[in-house]
Amino acid sequence: MGGIFFVPVAVIVALVWTGFNPDVLAVSVLTLAYGAIGFLDDWQILLKKSNKGISARMKLALQIGFAALFCLWMAWSQPWDITTILLPLGMTLPLGAAFWLLAGFVLVAESNATNLTDGLDGLAGGTGAIALMGLGALIAPTSPELMVFCACLSGGCLGFLAHNHNPAKVFMGDTGSLALGGALAAVGLLSHSLFALLILSGIFLVESLSVIAQVGYYKATKNSEGVGKRLFKMAPLHHHFELTGWSETKVVSRFYLIGGLLAVLGFAVH
Repeated sequence: MGGIFFVPVAVIVALVWTGFNPDVLAVSVLTLAYGAIGFLDDWQILLKKSNKGISARMKLALQIGFAALFCLWMAWSQPWDITTILLPLGMTLPLGAAFWLLAGFVLVAESNATNLTDGLDGLAGGTGAIALMGLGALIAPTSPELMVFCACLSGGCLGFLAHNHNPAKVFMGDTGSLALGGALAAVGLLSHSLFALLILSGIFLVESLSVIAQVGYYKATKNSEGVGKRLFKMAPLHHHFELTGWSETKVVSRFYLIGGLLAVLGFAVH
């Protein structure tokens, strides 16, 4: 539950620095709410001294609930064009009512994808810092207050890496990873940057898809004894590379490099 050491601090700094800007306040509340879900899960694991925290159904219900509240706030406070997504080359995609379904999905999916990436020392913290800083740079001209929020949370991740790099002295846990994913999604929604967020979150997306593909392939190839085949040696994807012989630090450093390249690509496309 190491996220409790840097997420609240980064959020408070961002709020003070932006004079409690309404958009930053809303994103901060969503970030802390998702962090609270993670804290509840981490705390249950500590109490039970097992790998089982709150049930997956309870965690998902809480994520959907907070996502719905955030969407209601956006519908009440944002301009009518919040439902329009900006695309490359100046194109736009007006979604209308369908935007709210997409918004809820993005909030839940991004937080869970970041959570799945938190499997190696420094992996989620470093890739999260890169994605947040990349997103902040993209939206700086149009959403300077949200840029400050991204910079503060990215800085918090970098500070946390001083204790979380290999060999980790403190682990991020769901407290940090769910909060980071929620923050990325909320900022992307408010800044009309969902397409750019899709690129910046490429690592988180691939990590999630690797789990979905692994489970789906295993079920599809079950034999008469109920045993299926594995698409990867292990999922999420970072564990597959470990089992092929890569060291933990090599996997993390390569993911950092890919995250940086995705940030550059996202900036170029945006």
